[in-house]
Amino acid sequence: MKDATTVYPVQENIRKRWSPRSFANKPVDQEILNQVFEAASWAASAMNEQPWRYIYAHRSDEETFQKLVDCLLPGNQPWAKNAPVLILSLAKTHYDNGTPNGAALHDVGMANANLITEATALDLYGHFMGGFDRAKTTEVFQLPEGLQPVVIIALGYMGEAELLEEPFLSREKAPRARKHHADIAFNQHLPA
Repeated sequence: MKDATTVYPVQENIRKRWSPRSFANKPVDQEILNQVFEAASWAASAMNEQPWRYIYAHRSDEETFQKLVDCLLPGNQPWAKNAPVLILSLAKTHYDNGTPNGAALHDVGMANANLITEATALDLYGHFMGGFDRAKTTEVFQLPEGLQPVVIIALGYMGEAELLEEPFLSREKAPRARKHHADIAFNQHLPA
């Protein structure tokens, strides 16, 4: 685990969470994965719509796993193909009555946050990737209209950084940093 130094004390699972690229060659038990999805299911959502959907594959499910790898952009494929599980996160963009759900992406983000917080509590780590071909993903997985690909998540137990080649090794070893809370939260108005 990379240490995160915070200004204020925050929950351990928030401090501990980070996005590695190196994963151990250790499968994630289906019961553990079910627990992670259970946590996602309890996220808050507008009008209790629960617009999140997930398609996942263990690396042992070679066909579906490879489809997910093939949807990734070339910069993510070299390391993500070694994750024990790949998860495609999707947003249902409309309510059942056809009205657009303006909170769908927010709500999927809430579910993904629950998912990764629960995973972190179970010593799993996830790397969220926006670097994938959304059109190809829609076609490969025959997604119906109104189901929008959001991110692909590589999930597993942390591996040794030295298993990675450059430029991924340097990124894995780089110190963690975040903007100071005063740079993201403002009382009454944004600075000029």
